[in-house]
Amino acid sequence: MTAEQFDVSVVIVSFNTRDLLRECLNTLAAEAGGVRYEVIVVDNASRDGSADMVAAEFPAARLIRSDVNLGFAAANNRGFAIAQGRYVVLLNSDAFPRPLALPRAVAYMDADPNIGLGGARLVGRDDSWQPSARLFPSPLNDFLSLSGLSVRFPRSRFFGRVDLTWADPNVPAEVDWVPGAFSIIRRDVLEQVGYFDEAFFLYYEEVDLCRRIKAAGYKVCYWPDVVVIHLGGESSKTLQHLTLSSSGAQLTLWRLRSEYLYYRKQHGLTTAWLAVQVEKRWHQLRAWKNARRPDAEGRAKAEESRAIVTLIDQAWRETDGGQVSPPRPW
Repeated sequence: MTAEQFDVSVVIVSFNTRDLLRECLNTLAAEAGGVRYEVIVVDNASRDGSADMVAAEFPAARLIRSDVNLGFAAANNRGFAIAQGRYVVLLNSDAFPRPLALPRAVAYMDADPNIGLGGARLVGRDDSWQPSARLFPSPLNDFLSLSGLSVRFPRSRFFGRVDLTWADPNVPAEVDWVPGAFSIIRRDVLEQVGYFDEAFFLYYEEVDLCRRIKAAGYKVCYWPDVVVIHLGGESSKTLQHLTLSSSGAQLTLWRLRSEYLYYRKQHGLTTAWLAVQVEKRWHQLRAWKNARRPDAEGRAKAEESRAIVTLIDQAWRETDGGQVSPPRPW
């Protein structure tokens, strides 16, 4: 098949998820329908043989082996640079398209040239709902998430605004941004607005891209009948744990760095500083409140919040107030 015949270039970033990656690629082949697609796998220096598995079992895939972990943004950009399809599809290695997901996504893009990027309805293997259509971050939205008000009042248009939990998930919608577990992007729009900003190692890169696509006058859409199983869910949100493991602390630090880089880039110093204060003061209050409890759970929560305050200060310092991305790999 020649390059001009590809409808879609599916870009998958691989990092130590060999078995899930195999399932992802097999599912894609089974559910692609009549979509003419190519697969580009960018392996971020996996240690579990992911790249060798792709080379041996999926010889048609275009495999890029990186000697270092480039992060999500830079690795995807390596794939974007060689993509030949009319559309580029981002697909996590732990995401599996349901039947007709890819054909429907392509049909929606073909039907409306004003759509720059589209996203799927993300579900767990048990069909459990995952946030799939979201509002752009802001210090207010951060507070609603941190405080738990967005979860406590999901049907409120104000409190449920972060993940649009007030809206009917069965209704298509134009939204601010969609998660990067699955998204389809018009390739000429991607070339127009630019690839992922590689200042983001992990987190916020898709938010930044969606903002640039919308600023260029294109729509970002959510389609409920484009269904994709996603195993990642909300696992990277480390605030759910009572204690902060070393890996959890690393992910939290990466998230904070990217958050400050995003706010400084898109909203300036004042908003970036305000975002710092919202989360820092919240955790200081949480630590003070839980330290007064006599039980072990209270002490664990207080310890976690104190650790996050330390990470907040570290991330702000390491990014010079959101101006500088630390050298990769983070």
